[in-house]
Amino acid sequence: MLDFDPLYSTPRIEAVKQFIDQHYSLAGPVSCRMLQRGLNDVYLVVGSNGERYVFRLSHQRARGPADVRTETAFLTHLTQSAVPVAAPIPTRDGALSLQGYAPEGAREGVLFREIEGRKPQAADAGDAAANGKTLALMHNAAETFSPDGALYRLDLEHLLFRPLARIRDSGIVEDADVRSDLEQIAARTAKAIEAFGDLTWTYCHGDCHGFNSRINDAGEAVFFDFDDGGPGYLAYDLSVFLWAQVSFGRSSTAMWNAFIDGYRAVRPITPDDFEAALRFVIVRHFWLMGEYASRAQEWGSETVGWIAREADFLKTWETEQFVDRLF
Repeated sequence: MLDFDPLYSTPRIEAVKQFIDQHYSLAGPVSCRMLQRGLNDVYLVVGSNGERYVFRLSHQRARGPADVRTETAFLTHLTQSAVPVAAPIPTRDGALSLQGYAPEGAREGVLFREIEGRKPQAADAGDAAANGKTLALMHNAAETFSPDGALYRLDLEHLLFRPLARIRDSGIVEDADVRSDLEQIAARTAKAIEAFGDLTWTYCHGDCHGFNSRINDAGEAVFFDFDDGGPGYLAYDLSVFLWAQVSFGRSSTAMWNAFIDGYRAVRPITPDDFEAALRFVIVRHFWLMGEYASRAQEWGSETVGWIAREADFLKTWETEQFVDRLF
């Protein structure tokens, strides 16, 4: 019996290799190395024939269990609809995901074929437009996808109010005035979004910030990392790219314009969805803060301490974008 129950454990590489050899029909024995640990553990897997794969092992997390059943069903639908994405590899039994057990409990694993292509460049308008185009193709395909019992709904409860509660409960923001600022900003943002009344609902990628893709030889952005996705606001899915251009000290919107041009080359955007995307920049920031706040015990308060400083960014965005509509 352990004296200290783990919040999160890191599997040995040999254990990951054995797990993959046991459950997947790859040319073996495979080699394996960790690419990153963080919101998930991600491994590069190479078969003895040189074929390359990526294995993602989900963490247990405050926002709920990984919804790999809906995620992999959507990826299969996108592949069948000719949308460029990283499709999951079935197990020997034909399943698209499986559970493994760690000291902290069950963890969901999915194997993907590695995407060929280069990483997008932050200041390349062509890459930004390619991301916009693929997101539009994805939203078109989503019109014929019916998620069956999706665990996540990317609504304001999931994206804004529960993250705000996790920030408050974590104790990271000690200043009562800052906590009050965050609560007031969240309330104003929710009220403004709800006032639109008829925003488009779709199946969202949930994390289309421009770098969850690879640019292939055809210039297409091939998407991966769908585990933050689910049924939700189309405006939120657009906003994540804009948020990545203006948060954490960045201030350029040139790539946002290119991204939107790429999207509109495939699919129109309603005026309300476009305007709401500006509001959802705030929602996205709350979502990220909530993700980090929920890991304060795992990562340490020093690692997530930046959250306490983010009210300034949110207030500045409000002032610059909505000064005549705040109250």
